[in-house]
Amino acid sequence: MDLRAFIRDVPDFPKQGILFKDIMPLLQDPVALRYTVDRLAEFSMPRKPDVILGAEARGFILGAALAYALGVGFVAARKPGKLPWRTTRAEYELEYGVDSLEMHTDAIKPGQRVIIHDDLLATGGTAHAKTKLVEEAGGVVVGLAFVIELEFLKGREKLQDYEVCSLVQY
Repeated sequence: MDLRAFIRDVPDFPKQGILFKDIMPLLQDPVALRYTVDRLAEFSMPRKPDVILGAEARGFILGAALAYALGVGFVAARKPGKLPWRTTRAEYELEYGVDSLEMHTDAIKPGQRVIIHDDLLATGGTAHAKTKLVEEAGGVVVGLAFVIELEFLKGREKLQDYEVCSLVQY
C-alpha cells in the first residue's frame, strides 16, 4: 500500500514556507490505518518493548494503537504543564528557540524497553529529547518508529545511536 496517497500536503502551515504533512486522511481510512499500525508493529515486535512512548499530539494516536497491537503499555510525552503528576523534562532546540517535553517521573521504570513513536521525523530534535527522557528514567530505547521521515532535514543524524524506522520518506 502506498501511504503517500493518504498523506495530505498543507502549504504554509503552521507558518509561511512550511509544507505540513497531514496524516488525518490516513487515520480516517480503516485499511490505511490498520496497514500503518501493522507495519509499525512489524518493526517494533522483534525489539520486545515493554512500553511505547508517544509524543503530543499525533504520536498519541498511533502510539496508543501500536501499544494495543503489541500488548504493551503506553507513555505520553507532553508539552510542559499538561501532565497532572510529577514530571521530568527534556529540552530541545527549534529553529526559532527552545522547547521541551515532559513525562511523568514514574512512567518508565529502570530497565524497561521502550519504542519511541511519532508521526514525523524532521530535524530529530524532538525525537532526541524523547530518548533523553527515556534514558534519564533508566529505560532503554530499543527503537524509534515514524510514519513519515523528511530525509532532507537529516533527523537520523541526531539518532545515529538508535534503530530508526520510517514508513514513508520524502
